[in-house]
Amino acid sequence: MFLLPALAQAGGTVPKGTAISVVTDQTASSKDAKVGQSVSGSVASEIVVGGKVVIPKGAPVKLSVSMVQASGRLSTPAKLYLRLRTVTVGGETYTFATSSAGRSMKGKGKRDAGFIGGGAAGGAVIGALAGGGKGAAIGAAAGAGAGTAGAAATGKKDIEVPAETKLTFTTRTDVAIK
Repeated sequence: MFLLPALAQAGGTVPKGTAISVVTDQTASSKDAKVGQSVSGSVASEIVVGGKVVIPKGAPVKLSVSMVQASGRLSTPAKLYLRLRTVTVGGETYTFATSSAGRSMKGKGKRDAGFIGGGAAGGAVIGALAGGGKGAAIGAAAGAGAGTAGAAATGKKDIEVPAETKLTFTTRTDVAIK
C-alpha cells in the first residue's frame, strides 16, 4: 500500500490546449511589478491524461509577469497579466508555453471627460450669473480646471493579484512529463 501514491502518478504528455489552474503564493501589483518578475504558486487541481495523473495537485509552479502597466492619472488604465512558466513534478522542472491570465482596469477616459466637461459647464453657468459673458469664460476655465483635478484625484487605481488567487492558463505546446 505504501507504493500506491507513487504508482498513481505516471509520466505522459500534457497536450497543447490543456487548461492548468494554479493558485498564487504571493501578491503581485501593477503598481510595482516588472515584466519578467517571478511569482510562485502551485497547481490547483491534478492534470489527468489518459487516466493517469501527469501533474499532481500542489505541484510547485513559477509564473512570470508578462505584461504590466501601472495606473496613470486620467486615461491610463492599470494592467497586470501573468504567464505560467514552469511546473516541477517529481523533482524535475518542466517549461511551459501558455496563455496569459490577468486583467485590465476599464478605461476611464469617458468618465474623466465627463468630470472635466461638467466642471467647465458648471463654471460657465456660475460665471454667467455672476458677471455676464466675460464671467462665463472665466468660470468655464476655472470649472474645467476643477473637473480635471477631480478626475485626476479619483482616477489612479492599480490592479492587485493577491496571494491565493486562482488563475487558469492554457498550454500552447505539448509538454512531455517523465
